[in-house]
Amino acid sequence: MDFIEVTLEVNAEFADILTAELGELGFDAFVENENGFSAYIDEDKYNQQALEETIARYADMVQLTYTTKKIARQNWNEEWERNFEPLFIGDQVSVRASFHEKPANAKYDIVINPKMSFGTGHHETTTLMIENQLTLDHQNKRVLDMGCGTGILAIMAGELGAKEIVAVEIEDWTVENARENAELNGYETIDVRLGGAETIAGDQPYDIILANINRNVLLEDMPAYVAVLKPEGYLLLSGFYTEDLPMLQERATELGLTYLSHRVKNNWVSAIFKNS
Repeated sequence: MDFIEVTLEVNAEFADILTAELGELGFDAFVENENGFSAYIDEDKYNQQALEETIARYADMVQLTYTTKKIARQNWNEEWERNFEPLFIGDQVSVRASFHEKPANAKYDIVINPKMSFGTGHHETTTLMIENQLTLDHQNKRVLDMGCGTGILAIMAGELGAKEIVAVEIEDWTVENARENAELNGYETIDVRLGGAETIAGDQPYDIILANINRNVLLEDMPAYVAVLKPEGYLLLSGFYTEDLPMLQERATELGLTYLSHRVKNNWVSAIFKNS
């Protein structure tokens, strides 16, 4: 049986939504790229009309384009490797798939098999978050990763010496993938939870909270993050654009946080705040 590849160009705020929508249509492998993502499905499960109806529901909300092509099963590994190149972040962190060889010069080596989840390091927000993580002391810290996707940031926290790590996602298939990736990297103890901000209510306080989601969710859920953030703890945010930063800074200030710094890549931002 051959595969159908659907490649969508769409901004990150809608990419995760469309990933979930296509998952409901039977697509079972997703690879992110700088402009959106590619989705894969067995040819016999592919329904062109269902795809068109799904795309049409979002056409008025966001600019998006898509293309489709057939991939022979014997070329599947080649196609996967073509779409997921290993990379280095901050001159220290190797992010690769399990079929890539381990590089000799990486201080930290993370293996990610993304399946249907976002977070391979190729998107600007993931890269920016990891670069910001590298500036913070994680040793023996308690870390929370909200909207964990593949679990890459939670795994990075483990690589940096975090003692306790909790990761949260709203989709059950993403939770499964994050657990698989955590185990693949030797971090079976990462507590991956299904749900949203309600799942962290009443938790013991965290030293570092990571949230790479989108502007609206961050604005809505920031009080829940601050409620479980230790005094002098750090909140790292991403998933928004440079023009959104003042709005998030204002919200953070209202909640008693202090803005420290931010990084920008292709208009995407990751910012660091500190609790009082």
